[in-house]
Amino acid sequence: MNDTLKPDPKLLEALVCPLTRSTLSYDAARQELVSKGAGLAFPIRNGIPVMLVDEARQLDG
Repeated sequence: MNDTLKPDPKLLEALVCPLTRSTLSYDAARQELVSKGAGLAFPIRNGIPVMLVDEARQLDG
């Protein structure tokens, strides 16, 4: 499986954090969408953002 497929940029623009409804930043190196407001990073798997809070990684700090 290739976990580094690039997600569609238009899709990324449309997505918001499911908790805060704020915009997300794309971390290409980690393949994550980051919600600074919620302190969560949502994984991107096979080019598809996984916008489930249970699947998100807690940000450090």
